[in-house]
Parts: sequence; structure tokens; C-alpha cells
Amino acid sequence: MKAGKSILDFQVQLPTSREEQAAIAQIHIDMDNEIQTLEQRLAKTRQIKQGMMQELLTGRTRLPFNKE
Repeated sequence: MKAGKSILDFQVQLPTSREEQAAIAQIHIDMDNEIQTLEQRLAKTRQIKQGMMQELLTGRTRLPFNKE
């Protein structure tokens, strides 16, 4: 078996200042907020689709049919 690298061989870059840490944290917070907003929008869109499909399947709404 060939030996792999030890975890001690890897270098890890850390933020150098509190400001940099705060900026990175803010980016993550903004990304989480954006994801949450998009997930809510997706849920609402799925609800609308479900309602529209129900209307079509029950016959309450009819789609126009053009014979050409």
C-alpha cells in the first residue's frame, strides 16, 4: 500500500482580520437569505401550479382549442 499525505502536510488559509471574517460571514448570511427566498418562491410557484392543475382536471377551467 502506498502511504498518503498526512493531514499535517496541508496548509490552511485563515482570515487575517476580524473585518475579513465578518465580511465572509456576511456573504454566507446573504447567500442563506437568497436561498431561503428562492425556496419560498419555488413553494409558492408549486402551489399555484397545483391549483391550476386542479382547476383543469375538475373541468372548472377549459383551455382554448383552435382548430386550424
